Amino acid sequence: MTVRLILAKGREKSLLRRHPWVFSGAVARLEGKAQLGETVDVCDHNGKFLARAAWSPQSQIRARVWSWQQDESIDIAFFVRRFEQARQWRDWLAQKDGLDSYRLIAGESDGLPGVTIDRFGNFLVLQLLSAGAEYQRPAILSALQQCFPQCAIYDRSDVAVRKKEGLELTQGPVTGELPPPLLPITEHGMKLLVDIQGGHKTGYYLDQRDSRLATRRYAQDARVLNCFSYTGGFAVSALMGGCREVISVDTSQEALDVARQNVELNELDLSRAQFVRDDVFKLLRRYRDAGEKFDLIIMDPPKFVENKNQLAGACRGYKDINMLAMQLLNPGGILMTFSCSGLMATELFQKIVADAALDAGREAQFIEQFRQAADHPVIATYPEGLYLKGFACRVV
Repeated sequence: MTVRLILAKGREKSLLRRHPWVFSGAVARLEGKAQLGETVDVCDHNGKFLARAAWSPQSQIRARVWSWQQDESIDIAFFVRRFEQARQWRDWLAQKDGLDSYRLIAGESDGLPGVTIDRFGNFLVLQLLSAGAEYQRPAILSALQQCFPQCAIYDRSDVAVRKKEGLELTQGPVTGELPPPLLPITEHGMKLLVDIQGGHKTGYYLDQRDSRLATRRYAQDARVLNCFSYTGGFAVSALMGGCREVISVDTSQEALDVARQNVELNELDLSRAQFVRDDVFKLLRRYRDAGEKFDLIIMDPPKFVENKNQLAGACRGYKDINMLAMQLLNPGGILMTFSCSGLMATELFQKIVADAALDAGREAQFIEQFRQAADHPVIATYPEGLYLKGFACRVV
């Protein structure tokens, strides 16, 4: 017999709008017993069916919706249908843009909450981030092998968010060959090395593809500062755009070593590239005090905010680095600045950048807006799926 999750009276509105989450405060009771991640039927207070969802008793998000159809089983065939649906869009994108790497599954926006899958060549890198996704691991893996028999699968479910779901962190090969230490991929004419096993996230930030390409528009003859550079994708793009110098800054020497290899791999002028291991906040202040100036600054920091309690501190952090960056720009210089914090609304981020300009004593003109690439879609009923936002500002 199917376990039923009964909502409190009046708490079904978001589900009727097909938002895929049920928060703990909306739950009245669970009728029956369900294992961690098991599928339950979500019903309103009168017992009317609303959705089929994965039960997660240790998370503030108590249930994540798999299906809005009562007669749809959550099994291998279900995941095959979802994968094939997602694949159609990515196949079109890959062919149009000449990609060999892209996000195949973007969680809720592909109808698979808690499931992230990136494809790098013939390697699928899997992250199962929710109790429901972990519970369905056997079905997900079977469906992947059915849909992508030529691909090896590597698990990077080593993400701290799993702890909120009551899950252990996991990592390692699942099927097929082990990924090489550095796998070359192609992106807008660039060759880039990806560390699937030890790199950030699934190995690379595919979501910034469009922004990296946009860098070339602003790089001609520019002196460029690439902050939080990771493995240097923005630096390679700036060099391809004709910059006269690019300084990449990161705290990881391993990432900077790969960035250097990426410049060499693309047969670009290594003498125009510097790689500095340092804390960006401290280095920006030293550059300001030394009178350093740049024509283009790229500010792509890691996520500053994990929960609402950290939002105020994150706002101060974003304001600080953007203020410092603007102080380092020549008149008419360009700041490309980003936030990948999902809790940071685009309007709030724009206000922070505007306030940073005031504090810097500079005038900023917003000339271009950025978001995650098209293989990271945002389903209309789940606006939280838009997590990456950015602006190009002309600073005068």
